[in-house]
Amino acid sequence: MSDISIRVEGRAGRITLTREKALNALTYDMCMAVDTALKDWAEDASVGCVVIDAAGDKAFCAGGDIAELYETGRRGDFDYGRRFWRDEYRMNARIARFPKPVVSFMQGFIMGGGVGLGCHAGYRVVGDSSRVAMPECGIGLVPDVGGSLILARQNQIVPGLGAWMGCTGHRMQDGDTFLGFADHYMPEGDWPDAIAKTCSTGVPAIPTLIGPTSTVMTARDTAEHFTAPAAEIADRLAADRSDTAQAALKALSRACPLSVACHLEILRRLGPEATIEEALTLEYRFTWRSMETGDFLEGIRAQIIDKDRNPKWSHASLAEVTEDEVEAMLAPLGENELTFD
Repeated sequence: MSDISIRVEGRAGRITLTREKALNALTYDMCMAVDTALKDWAEDASVGCVVIDAAGDKAFCAGGDIAELYETGRRGDFDYGRRFWRDEYRMNARIARFPKPVVSFMQGFIMGGGVGLGCHAGYRVVGDSSRVAMPECGIGLVPDVGGSLILARQNQIVPGLGAWMGCTGHRMQDGDTFLGFADHYMPEGDWPDAIAKTCSTGVPAIPTLIGPTSTVMTARDTAEHFTAPAAEIADRLAADRSDTAQAALKALSRACPLSVACHLEILRRLGPEATIEEALTLEYRFTWRSMETGDFLEGIRAQIIDKDRNPKWSHASLAEVTEDEVEAMLAPLGENELTFD
């Protein structure tokens, strides 16, 4: 497959995204190729670990390839998107639960589907160019691919921190990437040698290096506004004249109100003992409905297709979204509920 290279090098299973011109955006076929390889390597005694990386210097993976999702959804075919998300989420869970070490090297943009591919690995390496974000609320989705679990855990570190990042799509960089999305900082020039040693031995050759100091932790006051009831968040941000609060308010005003409200509820439901499967199940309930009864198609139209950046959301503000509407988007799916092998 020209979009992805899957092979065995030495004692390591190797997955390299090669769709450089498309910022390594994940297609359905790419997701399935990864999933198949993981199943094979889990039972292969000659494979000691898995290494995931990507070609190019702009992006590890900038998200999922949503053009096909939009086109099929516009035709009234919601099954394609539902199948895409279902099988992608199962692959995300497989990475998180893989019985052998998984190492991801993530440069440039790491967003959406890239988080699901790289940020559930046991060893997550970033460098100076790495930029992590979950901007899904801006296109009528919720932070998914298990990202809600990482953000929920951030909430437990600093109240409101994960909610702030997820609702606004805040782009993490430098030390910010260590807030649940990565474990190790390594200069990117050292990555080829680390990968070669890992492949040779089948054991992750990842030194523990301290990265730059996080800037997010200085914004605790802004994050705290996101602990308020959903309908009050915008007013609290407006009353706070700090630069970080005003930037958050601007981003929140552009986000889909229904998505923000549902994301906040997902984070509320994911307690300290939550699992990756529980997070993916909640996310899937939303994404399963996102085309038919949500704002996903309008969000993609405005941001990706027409690029007018002026989506006509189903709600004018976060305060207009009712608890019943949130509950309806996150209600169990019955026979369509996400299951795992």
